[in-house]
Amino acid sequence: MAAPQKGRRQTGAPGKPGRTLILFLIAMIALVGGMFGAGELTPRLGIDLAGGTTITLKAKSSPGQANAVNETNMNTAVGIIERRVNGLGVQEAEVQTQGSDNIIVNIPKGTNSQQAREQVGTTAQLYFRPVLTLGPGDPAQQQPPPDATPSAGSSESPSPSASESGKPKESAEPPAAGAPSASETTQGRALTEDLKADATPTPGASDKPDASETPAPSDSAAPPADPATEKLQADFVALDCTNEKARGALGDTAKPSQPTLACGENDGVWEKYILGPAEVGGKDVDDANATINQQTGQWIVQMDFTGGGSKKFQSITSKLSQQQAPQNQFAIVLDGEVVSAPSVRQTLSANAEISGNFTQESAQDLGNILSYGALPLTFREETVTTVTAALGGEQLHAGLIAGAIGLALVIIYLVLYYRGLALIAIISLLASAVMTYAIMTLLGPGIGFALNLPAVCGAIVAIGITADSFIVYFERIRDEIREGRTLKPAVERAWPRARRTILVSDFVSFLAAAVLFTVTVGKVQGFAFTLGLTTVLDVVVVFFFTKPIMTLVARTKFFSGGGSWSGLDPKRLGAKPPLRRGPRRLSAPTDPKEA
Repeated sequence: MAAPQKGRRQTGAPGKPGRTLILFLIAMIALVGGMFGAGELTPRLGIDLAGGTTITLKAKSSPGQANAVNETNMNTAVGIIERRVNGLGVQEAEVQTQGSDNIIVNIPKGTNSQQAREQVGTTAQLYFRPVLTLGPGDPAQQQPPPDATPSAGSSESPSPSASESGKPKESAEPPAAGAPSASETTQGRALTEDLKADATPTPGASDKPDASETPAPSDSAAPPADPATEKLQADFVALDCTNEKARGALGDTAKPSQPTLACGENDGVWEKYILGPAEVGGKDVDDANATINQQTGQWIVQMDFTGGGSKKFQSITSKLSQQQAPQNQFAIVLDGEVVSAPSVRQTLSANAEISGNFTQESAQDLGNILSYGALPLTFREETVTTVTAALGGEQLHAGLIAGAIGLALVIIYLVLYYRGLALIAIISLLASAVMTYAIMTLLGPGIGFALNLPAVCGAIVAIGITADSFIVYFERIRDEIREGRTLKPAVERAWPRARRTILVSDFVSFLAAAVLFTVTVGKVQGFAFTLGLTTVLDVVVVFFFTKPIMTLVARTKFFSGGGSWSGLDPKRLGAKPPLRRGPRRLSAPTDPKEA
């Protein structure tokens, strides 16, 4: 019989369990030390445990874009919403798609969470449109429009003016020094918003025409002379800006290339507009920031245009500066609503200011929205679920109680059935718990992992998976003892078979967790992630902690002696007597014929 080769360990040999155990303990200490070093002593909690708001947004196509709801636009919208929320300083917000047309936004309870909720679904379609007609938003307050055909001695353009919508005309001549501007005295609204720029006025742009002269209207300032104009005028007269549904319908039908109706609120009073085609869009704005005007002390929004945007803005302000009120105004339209409608007194180009009745919060909101761009789709708020911190604490408390009950039942079963071996299982469970807790805590600042209620459920299920691995190994050892072997060889001979079974079982669990994580979204992914993580840790603990511990305790008298409380008593297990290895004896024949 050939002797085993030197330097090659036989199957079932004990190896060096002490070294393996030391490496495992070093890894555990490193994880715990990293947790303290990072200053994170508890895992981050999700919305359902810490409190916060979950918003479900449903996408719908904009006018003229039937197939706009696609994967590319949805991913773009997720990125924009995420930047908006993070731009407000909200930490740990989660934005992700669900299905083909839904976006789930999780906003933790805390500073600026309410502002973030207000901004997540705002489409932020920004356009700069010239004002053609201005009137009161309540139809009951407006006067019947006069004949659109000017009289023979009229100096007005056929295009609608403030006087045609029930307001007196504004003089085209600049106001005297110290006197209020015409827009402040004759339009009935405080049009004090000024657009300022670093560029100087173009020659002749600031020279207003004489009041007796008819200004040459720009292409964008004159509505088209066709039946569409009459319909637009009729819709303008019937428009009631005090009706929220009517205002919402305007944003759904507005197209950038066509004149449209819009509403705007000024000092609590609604006003309605006929606006020309959009001259400058939100994509032409390079940056926008909220700041305080050092002269007036009021909050304003400063905008910087791109190169192409500066040229467009210079062109439109050059045309508007030569018009009479209200056609020397341009409306800043955000999602179909007029945010501001300042008068233009000179040609502007590089940058601009939006001023008005802004608070710090409203100025920051507008600057934040303009900075990160418009959403490619329009979204409707489907559901809003708010969880208070108290309710989240109750759910966490209930989850911990459920985990404690499950762990207690497993320990009771192990003690009653395996007796002394239960001590090894409990120590292994504690080692697995420490590793899981440390890794979850470090994953919070690392990848933004937040422990939610489904993740807690996954951790509870993992208790049974880990205990099952111990049971498989213990039963293999008992099988070897039943075959008549002593504890030391039984521990080593049982390991290869138990190891194969544990790997197959954990692979199936990990595969199920991976598939669940891939095909689901939202909170269910938390369950799948925790289940997969604990399954991997089960393999690590059994291979590098439970097996070396079992090899070491097999050398102790308490376990190797097979006492009744060790859980390895040969008599209780029904062990067979040891096999005799002596020479076989042939019995003498009893039949005389055979002799």
